[in-house]
Amino acid sequence: MLRGRVQGVGYRYFVLRKSQEFDITGVVRNLPTGEVEVIAEGEEEEVRRFFEEVKKGPAAAHVVSWTEEWFPFSGLYHDFRVGYY
Repeated sequence: MLRGRVQGVGYRYFVLRKSQEFDITGVVRNLPTGEVEVIAEGEEEEVRRFFEEVKKGPAAAHVVSWTEEWFPFSGLYHDFRVGYY
């Protein structure tokens, strides 16, 4: 999860565009807490490189902190998309 100025600044669509540069699947969505959740699946090195990029965010965003959790591959995602709660 990413915290900071990450909602209302095009962050989810920035992440969606970045996902197309990597061989990953998953979802990005705003949380009611003001955070953004990003779930990515793929080869570990691809996922790590992807997260290095999305931690930067678009120009209007400001990521101040993030939490990472690593889980076994689930196969639940067939593409990368913007999700909604």
